[in-house]
Amino acid sequence: MLKVENINVYYGAIHAIKGISFEVNDGEIVTLIGANGAGKSTTLQTVSGLLHSTTGSITFEEENIAGMPAHKLVSKGLAQVPEGRRVFLNMTVEENLEMGAYTRPNSEVEPHLERVYDLFPRMRERRKQVAGTLSGGEQQMLAMGRALMSDPKLMMLDEPSMGLAPILVEQIFDIIKELHKAGTTILLVEQNAQMALSVADRGYVLETGKIVTSGSGKELLNDESVKKAYLGG
Repeated sequence: MLKVENINVYYGAIHAIKGISFEVNDGEIVTLIGANGAGKSTTLQTVSGLLHSTTGSITFEEENIAGMPAHKLVSKGLAQVPEGRRVFLNMTVEENLEMGAYTRPNSEVEPHLERVYDLFPRMRERRKQVAGTLSGGEQQMLAMGRALMSDPKLMMLDEPSMGLAPILVEQIFDIIKELHKAGTTILLVEQNAQMALSVADRGYVLETGKIVTSGSGKELLNDESVKKAYLGG
């Protein structure tokens, strides 16, 4: 579904991404793990068109999307849940969700809302509440629900567990598993390596802008260097 080949990204003189290549197959959960500053979020933002690579290609469903504006990628079936949630704080839950469906015909909005409310019952309870008054966990659910409203083929999640209490982290990862079971392909960037690898089909480990190792989720959970660096082993 997604093939990233030899991308290089710079912030001014800083070489943030150094020749990264990876792929995500239809129906997989693939995770990128690594320390702060490893280049995980930069990689996602490059795939979603918010940043641009100076080399290589990014192919989504056999179409080269490198350099394509971010807003055009949503209608092609690619949605990102950004780091820090980025919900519209002064709008209600329902208004936020409706914004997520801006690429869909009006006839699809109500069915998509029902699907999101079934997945996130708390959003149904809070649908008339202003998003800025929600807890961090509720805002994360809302951000994920908003992305789902575009009916994505590939959902990219950037640090969904950041700043959440352990019980909420469990809930978020249960929802990720449920989305996957329902057929959504997922590219997950996550600092909680244990949780990410436990749900992932495959994973890639980033260090200072390079992929240093890759394998199945199970293989990486049992890899001694990964355990030592990221799993407290």
